[in-house]
Amino acid sequence: MKASEIRSTFLKFFESKGHTIVASSPVVPGDDPTLLFTNAGMNQFKDVFLGFDKRSYTRATTSQKCIRAGGKHNDLDNVGYTARHHTFFEMLGNFSFGDYFKKDAIAYAWELLTVHFKLPKEKLWATVYAEDDEAYDIWLKDIGLPAERIVRIGDNKGGRYMSDNFWMMGDTGPCGPCSEIFYDHGPEVAGGPPGSAEQDGDRYIEIWNNVFMQFNRTEDGVMHKLPKPSVDTGMGLERLAAVLQHVHSNYEIDLFQAMLAAAKQAVDRSGAAGNDCDASSPSLKVIADHIRACSFTVVDGVIPGNEGRGYVLRRIARRAIRHGYKLGARKPFFHTLVAPLAAEMGEAYPELKRDALRVTEVLKVEEERFFQTIANGMQMLEDALAKAPVIDGDTAFKLHDTFGFPLDLTADVCRERGVKVDEAGFNAAMNRQRENARAAAKFKVAAGLAYDGAATAFHGYEHLVCEHSKVVAIYVEGTQVLKARAGDDVVIVLDHTPFYAESGGQVGDTGELRNTRSRVAVEDTVKVTASVHGHQGRVLEGELEVGDTFVARVDAAQRAKTMRNHSVTHLMHKALREVLGAHVQQKGSLVNAERTRFDFAHNAPVSDEQVAQIEKIVNDEILANAATQARVLPLEEAQKTGAMMLFGEKYGDEVRVLDIGSSRELCGGTHVQRTGDIGVFKIVAEGGVAAGIRRVEAVTGDNALAYIGETEKNLAQVATLLKATPAEVPGRVATVLEQLRALEKEVTALKSKLASSQGDELMAQAVEIRGLKVLAAVLEGADAKTLRETLDKLKDKLKTAAIVLAVVDGGKVQLAAGVTADSTAKVKAGELVNFVAQQVGGKGGGKPDLAMAGGTDAAALPAALASVAGWVAGKL
Repeated sequence: MKASEIRSTFLKFFESKGHTIVASSPVVPGDDPTLLFTNAGMNQFKDVFLGFDKRSYTRATTSQKCIRAGGKHNDLDNVGYTARHHTFFEMLGNFSFGDYFKKDAIAYAWELLTVHFKLPKEKLWATVYAEDDEAYDIWLKDIGLPAERIVRIGDNKGGRYMSDNFWMMGDTGPCGPCSEIFYDHGPEVAGGPPGSAEQDGDRYIEIWNNVFMQFNRTEDGVMHKLPKPSVDTGMGLERLAAVLQHVHSNYEIDLFQAMLAAAKQAVDRSGAAGNDCDASSPSLKVIADHIRACSFTVVDGVIPGNEGRGYVLRRIARRAIRHGYKLGARKPFFHTLVAPLAAEMGEAYPELKRDALRVTEVLKVEEERFFQTIANGMQMLEDALAKAPVIDGDTAFKLHDTFGFPLDLTADVCRERGVKVDEAGFNAAMNRQRENARAAAKFKVAAGLAYDGAATAFHGYEHLVCEHSKVVAIYVEGTQVLKARAGDDVVIVLDHTPFYAESGGQVGDTGELRNTRSRVAVEDTVKVTASVHGHQGRVLEGELEVGDTFVARVDAAQRAKTMRNHSVTHLMHKALREVLGAHVQQKGSLVNAERTRFDFAHNAPVSDEQVAQIEKIVNDEILANAATQARVLPLEEAQKTGAMMLFGEKYGDEVRVLDIGSSRELCGGTHVQRTGDIGVFKIVAEGGVAAGIRRVEAVTGDNALAYIGETEKNLAQVATLLKATPAEVPGRVATVLEQLRALEKEVTALKSKLASSQGDELMAQAVEIRGLKVLAAVLEGADAKTLRETLDKLKDKLKTAAIVLAVVDGGKVQLAAGVTADSTAKVKAGELVNFVAQQVGGKGGGKPDLAMAGGTDAAALPAALASVAGWVAGKL
């Protein structure tokens, strides 16, 4: 059964059950700012489920266009390399708005799958939420599914109702259990049933999810039964097609086979004819997938850009183009795939066929622009090849970073010329950029990793070393593996760890894992789940396997610096409230080994006097050297102690209360034992970051001493230049500034006098053309103000005139043109100055009687001025 038939069968089946077929909403949500793209079938019915919107129907069915390539749901990097990841996919769904519920929803799904799609009943499994006895009984008693193929899934994501089989729209609002349907591909495919340790294999594939919205969760966490429970289901068309067409990869279904063939032809036509890539090529899969996402995004009004949805579109398009270049394409090809896509999907989505030409043109412009970038990069590479026998690492990295050149592309060109590439230098430059990006944006490769094992036991409050930490999971490039080798970038989960995982604004620990045969540099520690720590880094020596034991050692110096900055943040927050007012609230923070950055609500700049007062309060707390106390208390009891919830985290039933000096806050971070361990505190920056939000940055300990030392050094240098003591610098600077202002006034007066005398001399250079006096000359030593003043004086003296004056300063040209009022009908100052400016590498304009311009080619000025008389004559 073809994908188009599956889509049609699904919709017609539910139409026969009283459902209204509703057209797909755009992939760009028109009224939901919380979504970057439509990523599920229920998005267009969100307000219906929330009770804000009423429809003329209580049952609906759709085939919804979805994109997952940005924000929380982002599958982009996996596309082309896995069997089921896409940037664009179609979600088949049926919905009940207070009409039918679990029994009918499950029965409909079973009938459609087994009767109409003829899937063998013995191949289907179901999961239910562990506490949903109603759904379990429906599957067992009404459907007749054997108990061994009904799996109860409990709270497996770290909290109450945090389960693969309990759906929530958000922290509050409609929610409820769900029941998923899985298809068993058979024992010849690796993997275990849902809920088992081997569930991540490809044998059992989820094809349908029935969400039963029966509760409304309020802010206090209480589940209230909805008066009209609803149903929201979803089934990926591509996944179902793979099952019905008896293939294991979505890219093997008819829909993708057609697009893969079209992609191959397009790449061949653009210069890659004769390459031996086939439909299994990851690059062709990327191209075939990405043309779908790009085309539907453009149809719905997005164009490539540098931010938001436009940036995501540009990233997807350029990724596809880059893969075509990798296959040998040397001219734009990607945009030519819009036509075959419209032929394949235009019947189901008429808007694609209707806008195919516009989509093609938009993608063509973007593609041509990117191919120009590639050409510029090739020119840079050619220049480098002509100069040296080795392409240095910085050049190779610039090709990658600026022009999008992968290192292997650079290496291929170099091999043809017998030139080597400094790969070690490239990797060093890449690592520098990664460190900078990590510090600036804190992008975490561990985000979204699939892990369902036990929680990590954290010992980092008391110890910086764990002697026997066992590896329980390893990830390489986001994929869970059993073994990793030297050179692999990994995320490792340990059963016990002293490494703090980034949370509450505090960065993750660094350090190393070491045993007798291998060593891993831990570059960061992040949370894979709320209670699982991911140790992110690189295998430096040997290899490691799941089950290996390591000595886990935190970088003590880095941890100590970070703890000082974290502890002082608590003291600083309290001091800010004392000095600025109780309205001060934390709006964001970043605590690392270098400094603490604290954003807070406040509507005015913090004055120098207030900064000094805050610093004194905090440093007094440090000098008091009070012991830090940490207590774990029930949340309600902790709140009664008056502790502030500083970082706005989602807290569990028990929380950690920190007393640091006179500050009491809820915080799970690591801290100094006594306030005196902070050493010294210094605010180094204060400013606004948004309306009503201020930011303070501060340093502690040796970083503060280094900052103070550098400040004193600079002050001493200024004092030396002024021939004064440091204490005398402010008064001496004030005197120098006063003298400078006096000299500036004197220079201005001299320039005006000089220009005036030049103006009298220049009058003699004016030539008369049909009653109009024309003057084009250079005015020496004038500034912009003097240039205009001189121009006005010359207009007054020459009476009927067109004048161009120029000043040259440092190779740059400044121009002023003036035309007397009686002549502007024939000659416009703006046109005149632009005529001259274009000859000296610039442009300009202005009013008919006065206009200004600039240029960069001073050498062309004499000829440009000489051409003024002829241009004016042509206007008369």
